[in-house]
Amino acid sequence: MFTGIIESIGSIRALNPKGGDVRVYVETGKLDLADVKLGDSIAVNGVCLTAVELPGDGFWADVSRETLDCTAFNQLKAGSRVNLEKALTPTTRLGGHLVSGHVDGVGEVVAREENARAIQFRIRAPKDLAKYIAHKGSITVDGTSLTVNAVNGAEFELTIVPHTLAETIMADYRPGRQVNLEVDLLARYLERLLLGDKAAEPSSGGITESFLAANGYLKS
Repeated sequence: MFTGIIESIGSIRALNPKGGDVRVYVETGKLDLADVKLGDSIAVNGVCLTAVELPGDGFWADVSRETLDCTAFNQLKAGSRVNLEKALTPTTRLGGHLVSGHVDGVGEVVAREENARAIQFRIRAPKDLAKYIAHKGSITVDGTSLTVNAVNGAEFELTIVPHTLAETIMADYRPGRQVNLEVDLLARYLERLLLGDKAAEPSSGGITESFLAANGYLKS
């Protein structure tokens, strides 16, 4: 688990194909690796990776075919800047929100505008994730815990203050860029709970307006 508070900006030093997937070397910059052991988890742009080698100024990790297919990791190349966060501990301050490091989908930056000293971004999420994104709710973008300022269909807006721009890779974002999205864990669990016994049925289809009406959640 993670908090979505980025600890360092690192960079991809190498991406080596290996047996159908990829082994990646991440240079970790100012991230303190003193307490990191082999097998520990580190989030790279919101993707939870396992450290398999620790040469000193970074770590090697294996990136599965599934991860390459379901995240924006396949857009990275040697020299790409990445957000880094070590896994939380029982004494970690939860400054963001609970983040699993399991990407739900890939979004696209569709607009970037100045807003006083901040930058306003508009991001388009995959349609099947839109129901989990709420005004003033939490969302994780490339591993960064952020607050949604507005929602319009599958698009949502973020206002990024100078500190966040300086401490994450969001300053690099331009329209057309793909980003990793993880929706709020609570929204996913709530959907599952509302299904009740129907959650055990195959291909339930999730929560729909007709389901809510049939089960008394909507008043006529």
